[in-house]
Amino acid sequence: QYTRGTVTAFTPFDARADAEALRKAMKGVGTDEETVLTILTTRNNAQRQEIASAFKTLFGRDLVDDLKSELTGKFETLMVSLMRPVYIFDAHALKHAIKGAGTNEKVLTEIFASRTPAEVQNIKQVYQQEYEANLEDKITGETSGHFQRLLVVLLQANRDTDVGVDEALVEQDAQVLFRAGELKWGTDEEKFITILGTRSISHLRRVFDKYMTISGFQIEETIDRETSGDLEKLLLAVVKCIRSVPAYFAETLYYSMKGAGTDDDTLIRVMVSRSEVDLLDIRQEFRKNFAKSLYQMIQKDTSGDYRKALLLLCGGDDD
Repeated sequence: QYTRGTVTAFTPFDARADAEALRKAMKGVGTDEETVLTILTTRNNAQRQEIASAFKTLFGRDLVDDLKSELTGKFETLMVSLMRPVYIFDAHALKHAIKGAGTNEKVLTEIFASRTPAEVQNIKQVYQQEYEANLEDKITGETSGHFQRLLVVLLQANRDTDVGVDEALVEQDAQVLFRAGELKWGTDEEKFITILGTRSISHLRRVFDKYMTISGFQIEETIDRETSGDLEKLLLAVVKCIRSVPAYFAETLYYSMKGAGTDDDTLIRVMVSRSEVDLLDIRQEFRKNFAKSLYQMIQKDTSGDYRKALLLLCGGDDD
């Protein structure tokens, strides 16, 4: 169970009282956004589902529909995302990433690189139930080449379990990767896909160390040089998540806000999906790696009710 989230069960919790407060905040002319954002960012997802159910019981109205009609823009997107049941969240993000013209490879990369095998199995099941479609078929229909192959490997969710490390196999895998990349004219992508997609986390961490000893390069540098495009991004994301999932998300959040313009879709998706999982660890990594806190960067980069809600989800400053 995850215990490093910034959002935990609110006590004392009263679903009816919250439902009544939300109805009052959205009834009549104008909306009391402050009440909406305060309630929805301080209750955990299970409690939000109870509030939605109480809302329907008391008023015969759908809370999400009301939020959509009363709120606008990024603030609306954030509030509606918070109302999505946890188990549906990833499946819904994937459905939208592969729907219509063009595929959002960034979403596919982020989800499949960072989720555990158990989480991936769950996503596939929920996708089938909710959308009556096979996720793997959908993804293979929308992607191609080595990028598609690595996604399919990750979708099998058959990564070896962590049961002690075999040093001989570590040496062998490191040599195979070295020969498949740096020592070869052209790259044998398949070797990278198989080893990075199926070996256990503790095994791969040792392989990365051994690789550095053999080649004099970090595995990331080799991937950078030897591959390109979507495959490169996915391989790098897998390596980063094997090293540290919170560090990977800290970097994802940093680049969603760095420079001109903000990638709000990524910012919202990561803040919502990690708020009950490991956002405290992500904040720590953020502070360590980027010389400023996540809180400060959100403050500088966003505005209005959207900013207030994100800062509440962030759960504090690390300076």
